[in-house]
Amino acid sequence: MESHAPARGTTLITGSMCPGSVRYWAVALAAGTVYVDPEERHLPLRHSHHRYAIEGPNGVQQLTVPLVGETHNMATPMREVRISEHGNWRRLHWGALYSAYGRTPYFDYIAPDLEAIIVDGHQTHLLELNMQLQRLIVEFMDLPIDFVTASPPPPLQKKRGASATDVIDLRGKIDMKRPDELPIVDVPYYQVWADRYGFVPRLSILDLLMNEGREGIFTLQNMIP
Repeated sequence: MESHAPARGTTLITGSMCPGSVRYWAVALAAGTVYVDPEERHLPLRHSHHRYAIEGPNGVQQLTVPLVGETHNMATPMREVRISEHGNWRRLHWGALYSAYGRTPYFDYIAPDLEAIIVDGHQTHLLELNMQLQRLIVEFMDLPIDFVTASPPPPLQKKRGASATDVIDLRGKIDMKRPDELPIVDVPYYQVWADRYGFVPRLSILDLLMNEGREGIFTLQNMIP
């Protein structure tokens, strides 16, 4: 397990997140460059690939994008994982997001573009959905993060004389069921439901986006010591 925080110029290697937690984005912002590995396998062990947590009137809710086929210990590489349209999940997700964040300061600004991806999108593969969501977040929050959908080239992984902080592999080490050991501080920020539940950390980046908008970049920056 990596125990140090990335510095600017570090390259991260991660799995594809849907769309990733606030903690994941704090690390991505600190590094600047993120290789999203399309060949990653055994997705259910890393459930954040197709699940994300939001906070609404009834507390924290986990939303899941259904996948085609048997997902237990799935050996299919991420680039081949297909989305199932079972259960009208797109409408259910959008209803949950509206219920959770319809009263937040930035919902009306992001809602048309987010709805176009989640409700009206015709993505057939999970990787496509996740990357569309991440591109929207980068653009809306004006974040200096370069997501590269490719396995890192061998020279990057085996640079002669490279220090331990040049490349950090976070596949299976962040946004998992078990807490990570990364030196990331959960910095409180405004949440519309805080008067009912107090501050809730480690939610989806969508929570920070809806509540703080572009100002959320300062929260992400302060999360890395």
